[in-house]
Amino acid sequence: MRVAFVGKGGSGKTTLSALFTRHLAHSGAPVVAIDGDINQHLSHALGLDEDTNFPAPPLSSRIGEIKDFLRGTNPRIPSREAMVKTTPAGRGSRLVRPLGDDEIHARHVHRVDGVPVMVTGAFDEGDLGVSCYHSKLGAVELYLNHLVDGPGEYVVVDMTAGADAFASGLFTRFDLTFLVVEPTRKSVSVYRQYRDHAAEFGVPLAVVGNKVTGEDDLLFLKEHVGDDLVAHCVQSAAVRAREQGRDGGGLEAHNLHALGLLRAAVDARTKDWDTFQRHAVAFHLRNAEAWADAATGQDLATQVDPEFRHGPAALASLARTAHT
Repeated sequence: MRVAFVGKGGSGKTTLSALFTRHLAHSGAPVVAIDGDINQHLSHALGLDEDTNFPAPPLSSRIGEIKDFLRGTNPRIPSREAMVKTTPAGRGSRLVRPLGDDEIHARHVHRVDGVPVMVTGAFDEGDLGVSCYHSKLGAVELYLNHLVDGPGEYVVVDMTAGADAFASGLFTRFDLTFLVVEPTRKSVSVYRQYRDHAAEFGVPLAVVGNKVTGEDDLLFLKEHVGDDLVAHCVQSAAVRAREQGRDGGGLEAHNLHALGLLRAAVDARTKDWDTFQRHAVAFHLRNAEAWADAATGQDLATQVDPEFRHGPAALASLARTAHT
């Protein structure tokens, strides 16, 4: 299952992404964490020293090589230059499994506190006035477009803060999106904005309350969020100690229970490969018309393979082809 964490800046989105990913990994579940935020803090929230750079290369630094690998022998994509971030998989494309034996995972994954992590790459001075951060997220979008995740496997993405999470089709690539909401009017306002965007495209959204200090906070969230609230976390001394570089011991029982509720919400989802592929195609065509046709000088609608059906069957077909 693919899971995204979104929320306004400062809501605790990255912290919850790290806690949830660590919870899955330490339970023995296969999981990959991806830092897709403009502020690349997920690996540090997982335990990497603040003064240490992430040891593996960021996905955005090798976007050309990633395109070459994923397009495989797909005849609809003649070159890496013809492949854009929304290009959907088709017959001949290379599909990947979470932590599979392939060059993307081999080059870009580094384990932090037992959690396999990939990072998008920070927005640096060379990007100022030239590109937006979503150009870096193109590698993540392509990865998810070509990923076949099976039962009991998880990919957790810490997304950009604020409404930027909905600025590209990437937000449709998840089985469930957790919106982190604090018990404040501003945070609830962001929730309503996210809820409306998600509903427009049928994207499943669930709310995680955070920084709850008492019954009044919880009642406030229940009043304004209603049934979308699946769990809430209380202020955590253990998390604060970790953020200060101290050993604060294990996570509080209530917060551990909340992480279990999040996992239950994810596991209750039914994988819908048809909807996934439909969204991928729809946003590819939108991007082609809006900018990508002009940028590449090609009609990118021709990259859509109408006979391709994403999911385990496509992966099995690819394996059969490789052995013939």
